Amino acid sequence: MATIAKIRPRALVRASGGPRYAVALAVDALGTGLLRPFLLLYGVMALRLSAPVTGIAMTVGVVMGLVCMPAVGRWLDRGARSTVVAASMLVRVLGVALLLATPTGNVWLFATAALFLGIGNQAWPAAHAALVATVAHGRERDAALAGGRALRNAGLGAGALLATACLAGGTTALHALAAVTGLAYLAAASLAWSVHVHAHPSAAAATTRDDETAPRMRALLAANVIYVFCLNVPEIALPLVLVTQMHASPVWSAAIFVANTVLVVTLQVPVTVLMSRFPRRTVLAIAGVVLAASYLGFLAATSLGHGWGAPAVAVVSVVCTIGEIIYAGSATALVAALAPAHLLGRALARLQLSTGFGLAISPAVITALASNDSTTLWGSLTAATLLSASAVATEKDQGSSRAGLPVGETSKAGVRVRRGG
Repeated sequence: MATIAKIRPRALVRASGGPRYAVALAVDALGTGLLRPFLLLYGVMALRLSAPVTGIAMTVGVVMGLVCMPAVGRWLDRGARSTVVAASMLVRVLGVALLLATPTGNVWLFATAALFLGIGNQAWPAAHAALVATVAHGRERDAALAGGRALRNAGLGAGALLATACLAGGTTALHALAAVTGLAYLAAASLAWSVHVHAHPSAAAATTRDDETAPRMRALLAANVIYVFCLNVPEIALPLVLVTQMHASPVWSAAIFVANTVLVVTLQVPVTVLMSRFPRRTVLAIAGVVLAASYLGFLAATSLGHGWGAPAVAVVSVVCTIGEIIYAGSATALVAALAPAHLLGRALARLQLSTGFGLAISPAVITALASNDSTTLWGSLTAATLLSASAVATEKDQGSSRAGLPVGETSKAGVRVRRGG
């Protein structure tokens, strides 16, 4: 099993698409961080829409973005890489432009803007992963994907901090944040397109049947729906438990969220490199065990009561974040390793469908479970995550045998990369 001996920043940047692409990722993440956490506030404060109507419009945008994923997968499988990344950013430019053009009280234009933002947000992860998988391979690709996630989280965090500082300006500040976000997306799209990465399917791949489908990976994709709940634990589950059940200060929730972001930014690449000594499927199963252990830890922490409960939850949240980091560093990498090169786009699109679905339903599921008691919430999450980890560990790697590759590895054969500009 190939491993990564050490982290070489320059090699990591090259494997991630090059310096210009890294700048594009940072600018895009900064713009997203400026607006995405406050889109609901924009609808309520700037457009005078009711909170339920605004929330429904945003949810519809996310769902419709998922509907577009099969088309994105097919586009990627025709060889497009940087073009799809740039398109996902340009779609969001259109969404921001519509947002700025929406008159007060017009829910339909706001819903359309949310739709375009949702399409771009859902298309970007698969397009980015396909681009990285085209310019890098093996464990170097895994580290590059991890580096992209760390960079994106840093940009999102910085953007959110800047936006928070600007919110004192009220409606005017929200309009300004939206405008800056649109400009950031436009700049990022230009930079992403300029790297000119395109994959050409090999002659062997070109002669395959048109109706051939990507590896199903049913257990993996179903498990991913449960795994992805961990991404909403710091944002939804912990604030809900700390504030409404334990009556702790909201400062604890904020501190946990900040710590989560800092840990992801600083540890995503090192942990992914450390875990490269194990097969990717094993690592993903380990992530499930770590997450399940953290959920049991949260259950124990909430039983401590008001005095020690909140500090204990904060400590356990570090374990949960480690599980999230292990999961994020292995899930996309495993799918990229299992999929034949000429069907990579459709495989990544399916992964994004399961991820988007999990993110869409997790707030409702978490709040419903938490409405009973902590045992119901954390016990259910523990059982579901352990079941998912078991499913991941026992599923057969049919995709690797179809591609003629060793389990857990991939090759750049079947793809010719054109780069320029």
